Amino acid sequence: MDQTKILLDENEMPTQWYNILSDIKVEPPLNPATNEPMDPKDLEPIFAKELIKQEISSEKYIDIPKDILEIYALWRPSPLYRAHRLEKALGTPAKIYYKNESVSPAGSHKPNTAIAQAYYNMKEGTERITTETGAGQWGSSLSLCCNYFDMECKVYMVSSSFYQKPYRKSLINLWGATVIPSPSTETQFGRKIREMYPDTTGSLGIAISEAIEEAALNDNTKYALGSVLNHTSLHQTVVGLETQAQFDKTEDYPDIVIGCCGGGSNLAGVALPYIRDNLAGKTDTRFIAVEPSACPTLTSGEFKYDFGDMAQQTPLLKMYTLGSEFIPPAIHAGGLRYHGVSPIISKLVSDGIMEATSYHQVEVFDAAVAFARSEGIAPAPESAHAIKSAIDEALKCKETGEEKTILFNLSGHGHFDMASYDKYFSGELSND
Repeated sequence: MDQTKILLDENEMPTQWYNILSDIKVEPPLNPATNEPMDPKDLEPIFAKELIKQEISSEKYIDIPKDILEIYALWRPSPLYRAHRLEKALGTPAKIYYKNESVSPAGSHKPNTAIAQAYYNMKEGTERITTETGAGQWGSSLSLCCNYFDMECKVYMVSSSFYQKPYRKSLINLWGATVIPSPSTETQFGRKIREMYPDTTGSLGIAISEAIEEAALNDNTKYALGSVLNHTSLHQTVVGLETQAQFDKTEDYPDIVIGCCGGGSNLAGVALPYIRDNLAGKTDTRFIAVEPSACPTLTSGEFKYDFGDMAQQTPLLKMYTLGSEFIPPAIHAGGLRYHGVSPIISKLVSDGIMEATSYHQVEVFDAAVAFARSEGIAPAPESAHAIKSAIDEALKCKETGEEKTILFNLSGHGHFDMASYDKYFSGELSND
């Protein structure tokens, strides 16, 4: 069969999420006041109860509600492509596949969890949701989904991306949400940071603090996080489960699975179902987490308990971290500018089940251009990190003559990142 594009019938879309916490154990979040495991009830002021339940669940498969499946069906299953033209351009014997999550209404993988989080909040009577966003993919996705369920949404967008990517801000407004640059004057912590660091470009840690502060002070408001937490990884497994069903229609199976990594959600989504098979002794797939050298959490951070936000309002999470007060340079992959990484991804890297690598910004854009000129898709700067790693692995196959099958997650398109590409082509893009 033609393996350029592999699609599933809508009826073959996964109806359950896979929960890797049934197969591995991560350290529990700690209450920072006591250093004892967090009581889940302590999270109820800011999170929906069902999401808290999923966060700590060890149930292997969790049913996806019908209302969520109906919205998923607007674009799911997403296509799996074989990158024949990229393979030819590289002169590699490797087979390169990519899962195209940019076909969602918001242009990225983020609605996979935004729909679930908005749905469960709606079912519990939440009227407003606050959140943060880096490059805007998560903020626009949650705005879309809150609109579907008639809830208000307020987005604190990291200041550097707010001004670098104005059309993501426009997209958030289009779906009815409010978006402001962080740090802002609307929260106590935002005002404090602006006073301490008047020229700051912001960070996800700061924006998270602002969103949590507002949610905690308003009874009708909950908080939603687009990455890092266990339930976000759970919801994203529709990506990997779909690719497995799609590969069943080919004669191939991934030897290597690659994803960019900031908080870790898109990487978890594509990789966790394959890790399940490795853990069961069925396969021997390699997994590569790719991050920016400007924010090298997995490759240079410490694996320890740390706060998820700069104001230190969150529980302590066992994860690779650069420190909750770390403010990364204003690189154009705004979605990867986070000081910590998902406890699940961190555990997998610590245990040697997953590898981690990092790249500088210019070489990532080099890879993005090579992909766009061969496959025709303009990738988001975040996704281009995975492309760079896939190209490197394919070139290794060219040197050795090995015919490996490589899968990477194209987590989003770069249609709202053209200002970043303009800087690249004009030679103004720095590595930091």
